[in-house]
Amino acid sequence: MTVWDVGVGKAKNWYRSSRRWLIRSTRRPKVGRVEFGDLERLTPISRYWGFDRGTPIDRLYIERFLDIHASDIRGRVLEFSNNSYTLRFGGERVSRSDVMHPFKGNPNATIIADLTQPEPGLENQFDCIICTQALQCIYEVRRAVTQLHQWLKPGGILLATVPGLSQISREDMRQTGDYWRFTDASMGKMFDEEFGPESYRIQSHGNVLAAVAFLHGIAAEECDESLLLKHDSEYQIILAIRAERQGPHGSS
Repeated sequence: MTVWDVGVGKAKNWYRSSRRWLIRSTRRPKVGRVEFGDLERLTPISRYWGFDRGTPIDRLYIERFLDIHASDIRGRVLEFSNNSYTLRFGGERVSRSDVMHPFKGNPNATIIADLTQPEPGLENQFDCIICTQALQCIYEVRRAVTQLHQWLKPGGILLATVPGLSQISREDMRQTGDYWRFTDASMGKMFDEEFGPESYRIQSHGNVLAAVAFLHGIAAEECDESLLLKHDSEYQIILAIRAERQGPHGSS
């Protein structure tokens, strides 16, 4: 090893050491000086997604998505478990409201069926299907997307949301299962295969602040809404999908 090599090695070490010092000294907050405050705990502030404190942050995104696409909620509309969003966002545009549930016992249900299985009489029946936060509870999720496509009339619209960053739902785990969390890439592949690449749009909602708040069960009302609505695609709390079955528009 030459004197030159030794000198170059020392210079590199000095550069690395100086760079680490500069990063540690200029980061805000400084490295080692982060204050967690109320979040320095091993249990969430709420285990109920924030329902017990106000509006859960994912519901803020879901309801804004449905409000933007309210004109799609028309004619014969299918929703799952209950029809609250059909009534709230569809109103007088809805001529018939159906509720699907996988097993008997739900007083709101008009259709008892398995979303992963063909159901006689349901193909080409719906002008709009609202499917919010349900696909994660279905193990054979690709089959479910196939059925949603087939149950729409040509020209019918699917308005769907799925979780990205979220806690596990123990209630769903006991009843039907809680199997998946998604990304825009995974949903894109499924909708490419079933609806076709020009027939859907996926938008992610969330950012790191919103994700931390949501995982702790902090309600939307406790946060600055303008910050919650800043979207960072690397922190996908939910994915919202509008998909249209190709063909002439369904009747209203």
